[in-house]
Amino acid sequence: MKYLAAYLLLQQGGNAAPKAADITALLATVGIESEAERITTLIAELANKNVEELIAEGTSKLASVPAGGAAAPAAGAPAAGAAEEKKEEKKEEAKEESDDDMGFGLFD
Repeated sequence: MKYLAAYLLLQQGGNAAPKAADITALLATVGIESEAERITTLIAELANKNVEELIAEGTSKLASVPAGGAAAPAAGAPAAGAAEEKKEEKKEEAKEESDDDMGFGLFD
């Protein structure tokens, strides 16, 4: 991921086709050691490709991935009721705990 980020940063800086030495030098400025094999693989994969198009393609693929917590309404209904009961129990416990301090706060 750091190699891809360096590649994209160099492109944003005006270097249309960053080379391995460019990526290595950029990473060295922030104290990151680089692996030549990974950089070579990255450059080979991105050769002759438009980065903006790759990002747009990846974004469209991510849009089709379901996000967590998207359960069916019927399955989520009992869970919602249980969650409300837990909240009420916590509120009651909080009231009991506040009585134990006898009105004195930690920083009063």
